[in-house]
Amino acid sequence: MYQHVDQEGFVLPYATGKVVCVGRSYREHAAELNNPVPEQPLLFIKPATSLAPLDAPLVLPRELGPVHHEVEVALLVGRRLCKATAEQALDAVAGVGLALDLTLRALQDELKGKGQPWERAKAFDGSCPMSPFVAPDLLSPLQQLDFSLTVNGSNRQQGNTGLMMWSMGELLADISHSFTLMPGDIVLTGTPKGVAELQGGDELVLTLDNKFVFEAKVAN
Repeated sequence: MYQHVDQEGFVLPYATGKVVCVGRSYREHAAELNNPVPEQPLLFIKPATSLAPLDAPLVLPRELGPVHHEVEVALLVGRRLCKATAEQALDAVAGVGLALDLTLRALQDELKGKGQPWERAKAFDGSCPMSPFVAPDLLSPLQQLDFSLTVNGSNRQQGNTGLMMWSMGELLADISHSFTLMPGDIVLTGTPKGVAELQGGDELVLTLDNKFVFEAKVAN
C-alpha cells in the first residue's frame, strides 16, 4: 500500500491524494513525440490508486501494449492551494521527489487520434511509481534541479528544471486556478526527452540533484 514517505523512510503526515500531471513542459520531449508545444500548461490527473512505491517491483500491464517510462520531478503539496500566487504556491511545497509517469504509449496515441481523454493510457493502477520525498531545504533551488534515469546502466533521460517552459511556482499557481490542490496531492512537473519502452527485469536508477538516488525494478 502506498504512503508518502521521506528519504529516511518515515511516513509523512499527509493523506494520499490526486496526482496532477503537466504534459509537454519540456520542448524537446514535445518534439520527440511530434506534439505541438502548448500555449499554457497541459494538465491531466492520475487518481490516488495510480500511486505505488518506487522500490516495489513495477508491475506493468504489458498485455495492453508497450509501457513507456517518463521520469519527472514531483512536488508534494503541504497546504491547501486555491487561486494561489506563484510565491504562495512555492511556500506550500512540502517535499520533492521523482516519479515515473508510466504510459501505455500505443493506447495514448490511439486515444489522441480519436480526440479522446488519455486516462486509460495514463491513470491505470500502479501507473505512478513514486520515490520518497526530500525536504526542499536539502536540495538546490527548485528551478536548478538536475535529475536523471538510467535503465540497465544506460542513460535514458537527463533533465534540469531550469529548462522548463514554466517555473514550478507558475505551474502550481496555474493549477490552483483550475482546481484546488489539497495537502497530500502531488504535482508531476513534466518529463525531458528520452522516453522509451520498459521490459520485464529492467533495473532503473533515478537520481535527484546529483545526491539522492532511488532504485526500481520492473517485475518479470
